[in-house]
Amino acid sequence: MPRTRSLAWSELKIGIVAVFALVMAAVMVFAVGGAGGFFWQRYPLKVRFQNIATVKSGTPVRVAGIETGSVTEVRFAGNAAEAWIEVSDEVRPLVTDRSLAVIGAVSLLGEGAIDITPAADGTSIPDWGYVPSGVDPASIAALSAVAGQGLDETARLLTDIRAGKGTIGRLFTDESAYRELEALMASATRVTDAMSRGRGSLGRLMNDPTIYNELAAATGALNAITAKVARGEGSLGALLNDPALAASATQAAANLEKVTGGLARGDGTAGKLLTDDQLYSRLTATAARLDDISTKLAAGEGTAGMLLQDRRLYDNMSAAVTELRGLVSDIRKDPKKYLNVKVSLF
Repeated sequence: MPRTRSLAWSELKIGIVAVFALVMAAVMVFAVGGAGGFFWQRYPLKVRFQNIATVKSGTPVRVAGIETGSVTEVRFAGNAAEAWIEVSDEVRPLVTDRSLAVIGAVSLLGEGAIDITPAADGTSIPDWGYVPSGVDPASIAALSAVAGQGLDETARLLTDIRAGKGTIGRLFTDESAYRELEALMASATRVTDAMSRGRGSLGRLMNDPTIYNELAAATGALNAITAKVARGEGSLGALLNDPALAASATQAAANLEKVTGGLARGDGTAGKLLTDDQLYSRLTATAARLDDISTKLAAGEGTAGMLLQDRRLYDNMSAAVTELRGLVSDIRKDPKKYLNVKVSLF
């Protein structure tokens, strides 16, 4: 009996050591191969997609491209699919309500992954909360959707063309539009044929060497003129190349700016005229008095008004001027009749 009891205890110790070794090996394998650490170092989240694609249990979850967790379960959620994930606690500040989860790819073979964009400026998502999801523009699903939309647009365009809508549709279905296009093409053919034969202005321009030579000569003369201008020859060349002229223009601009500044400040007579309200009031009052005087003149008031409006006064003045002219004429003809100078001495 003592021998049997000793043997059983030794076997028990070997079993305990073996179990401990297996547990430690499993923990080490899990720690090395697991993406999110031990289970007490991870927290659960959810992501909902319209199309889960290649995502399944065990699919890696990456934050900023770094694998920090994995998918634990995939299930239906109404008309969509829902992935339950576990990620490391150390990325909790980065996975917020401003993050975006998309389905990416791990390799060219199409193995799926869930990529989450970090957004530290948002609010952290609690356990079992939903991470906002979207579609990766470079994913096959997104490209398929864009291609499908393009095919739909093409199909609608072909339907409209067959129905005769738009210019192309009318061209394909309307005989009159086709005949007009055919007539236009025939007219264009005739025009190009006439041009190739040297008819018309364009035809002569294309086929007559004399006109070409004249254009070449004109171009040469223009080049010579521009060369002289560039060298500063002539009035225009001096205007463009003379530094003294440029300095004079700059000085004139400075003087003009000085004058306008003085006007804005109210310097001088013109400046006061622009900025002095009292002078403006005086001018307004003077204009009002002139308007009152012109109104009275138009009404015939006063001597000047009567002179302008009274016809009899005008006739009398006209007659007086006529008599004065006659008197002057008579004096010139016979001065002795009107001028009698008598000189007497003491």
